Amino acid sequence: MTSGTAPSKADPVASGGRVMHPVQFRGQGWARRLLAVWGWRVEFDGLPALQGVMVVYPHTSNWDFLVAILAKWAIGFPVNFWAKDSLFRIPLFGRWLQWVGGVAVKRDAPHGVVGQVLDGMQQARKKGELYWLGLSPEGTRRWTAGWRSGFYQVALQAHVPVGVVSLDYGRKVVDATRFMVLSGDRQADLAQMADLLKGVRGKHPEAAAPVTFLAAQRPDQPQRKQDHV
Repeated sequence: MTSGTAPSKADPVASGGRVMHPVQFRGQGWARRLLAVWGWRVEFDGLPALQGVMVVYPHTSNWDFLVAILAKWAIGFPVNFWAKDSLFRIPLFGRWLQWVGGVAVKRDAPHGVVGQVLDGMQQARKKGELYWLGLSPEGTRRWTAGWRSGFYQVALQAHVPVGVVSLDYGRKVVDATRFMVLSGDRQADLAQMADLLKGVRGKHPEAAAPVTFLAAQRPDQPQRKQDHV
């Protein structure tokens, strides 16, 4: 697990409901320059709290992981992300995955993946440590009928803010400036997220999932284009 001590424990919501960003980092210049070579830039002005959840949208290409990791290093943000525990047993790759912030989760654990993450956040809160979870709510780069709800359950039960991060290939911007506190009204919260993500374009726009939680039924998946630089 990647974690660290941050300088502030301020309440994420100031008067008037505006989300503040008191937790700051010093990023890596080489990562910013490499992104700039590809025409990308990162927008970030701090975190609202020591613990939270970041949803990264849309996820439509293998290139998204590379862009996101470079953005993480450019910001200097030690964010964690979910990964199957079996991946950490692969020689060398498992160590690298842990180094870049991967957190091993056992999908068959008695208290579930959400319970594992909640435990991690609660431990971090007790110690005054930084613990942010970053994930793709779609859970796949292929088209799907909606988002998985694990991140919502974690943020709501842990009482932490949600960062709504966009990978916009149209403008070539990673925007990590938008945060919200969940109300518990799923439809209202999703509507706010959809509004924040309006106009964002993935590498393969046709593969971006609608901003809604998955239902039992799922339509057929459209064909995807082949990835290229």
